[in-house]
Amino acid sequence: MKNLLLVLMLVGALSSCKKEHTTLDSSTETETLNTDSSSAHATPENFTPFRQIELSPDQASALLAKKDNDTLYITNFFATWCGPCMREIPHFKEKMQEVKGQPVKFTFVGIDAREDWPTKVKDFAEENNLSKNILLVDPEKLSLEFFPKNFDQWDGGSIPFTLMRKGEKSDETIGMMTKEILDEKISSFK
Repeated sequence: MKNLLLVLMLVGALSSCKKEHTTLDSSTETETLNTDSSSAHATPENFTPFRQIELSPDQASALLAKKDNDTLYITNFFATWCGPCMREIPHFKEKMQEVKGQPVKFTFVGIDAREDWPTKVKDFAEENNLSKNILLVDPEKLSLEFFPKNFDQWDGGSIPFTLMRKGEKSDETIGMMTKEILDEKISSFK
């Protein structure tokens, strides 16, 4: 009798959880999407799970190097704990949609602490549909020589930082960019 009662309570609890989820309003459902990206029913069609791809400082230098082609490379250094970084990301996402199909490549280099990669960075990447665009560099591995070797202006002292490069031309921006500034800088490469 106790087992039957226990089974009935378990079935009732499970069915009430299921009913509660199906009756959520759209604002709560959006919050659920943003916090629980692993559930199959909440996954958008274009969802890409985050994979931790770590670059060594030498690999990061190779990524940043001049390339002899007609592609505009936009590389943004960010961290999830950086308010200005998070405020400018929507401008980058909007621009990514605008220039889709054009020779423009966006890369976001996360410099969060290694212990935040599987949690904060993963959540950020998946919530913003940027999993394919994020690479990671362990800030503990970046020496002072890394910065003058790769940049004219940035010494690694503040973020966000964005490097735009197309062939021999490059542009460095230290600090947050507005939509207008981002548009202007990208247009200058045409």
